[in-house]
Amino acid sequence: MTGIPRIGITLGDPAGIGPEIVVKALSRSSQLPRAAYIIFGSGRVLEDEQKAQGLTLPLRPFLREASALPAGLYLDDLAYPQAETVKGRPSAEGGKASFLYFQKAVEEAEKKNVEAIVTAPISKQAWGMAGLRWRGHTEYLTQSYPEAIMAFWSEPLKVALLSHHIPLREALLLVTEANLERFFWALSRSLDRAASRPFHILVSGLNPHAGENGLMGREEEEIEQAVRKVKAAGLPFDGPFPPDTVFRKALGRKDILVAALYHDQGLIPFKLVAFETGVNVTLGLPFVRTSPDHGTAFDIAPLRTADPGSLIQAVRLAAERSA
Repeated sequence: MTGIPRIGITLGDPAGIGPEIVVKALSRSSQLPRAAYIIFGSGRVLEDEQKAQGLTLPLRPFLREASALPAGLYLDDLAYPQAETVKGRPSAEGGKASFLYFQKAVEEAEKKNVEAIVTAPISKQAWGMAGLRWRGHTEYLTQSYPEAIMAFWSEPLKVALLSHHIPLREALLLVTEANLERFFWALSRSLDRAASRPFHILVSGLNPHAGENGLMGREEEEIEQAVRKVKAAGLPFDGPFPPDTVFRKALGRKDILVAALYHDQGLIPFKLVAFETGVNVTLGLPFVRTSPDHGTAFDIAPLRTADPGSLIQAVRLAAERSA
């Protein structure tokens, strides 16, 4: 890429904290890298949010046919939702709006009109109310990019997930040698493309004490076989390690990433140490995609007390990987 990065930012669900943290983050230009920031969302929603916060963003219209954009703020005005949404209340209108913003940002990334997209939070409930078949951003991306992997990035800890937004009972069925081997290869390829340094990957076990040699479950035999195969091929994987200690081994180590086997196994320790500054990263894409590591926070959306810290970190990481 030549020149400054072009980074798309979606507003997320208009009834959640997405518009709020986007306005707060973009109003703090001194905390952001120099870039062309393109907001994908409703101009009316954005205007209402600026009024509510007493802020004014210097927005220009997004001209997608331009080969380069000067640093600054741009708006791709997607005139939806057509009806008002109520802050703090999920709705079909809000779900459809947040999906359209995201879909348009992905289209522009695929056309190379932006190098990265940063997505504000959406509501899975609202997407369901809108009749959408995807549970979230990553599931939508996986239909076109089957090696897409949900990962979480922070200074103290980095985690990648074998499975994410599915019931735990279903997630456990995915812990097989074949699934793990595919996941390990995809993770290795995506890290080679996306990361600025090599990583050593520690694989979590599934059962207490990593199964205690079969006393507490035999899934670790599947994990061991998959790790052995990829290690023999030269990939930097080790494990399985007991789930209650593996994250401690990685904490504070910039060169280590933990491969977790289901959503909460990875997200509980990650959010414990990096909730305010952690970033959700989708690996395995031909463009950069990041987002905050939190949701729509409908409960505090009407109060406008949300912290934009995680979104700011997501923007910084997107700019770094777009360079």
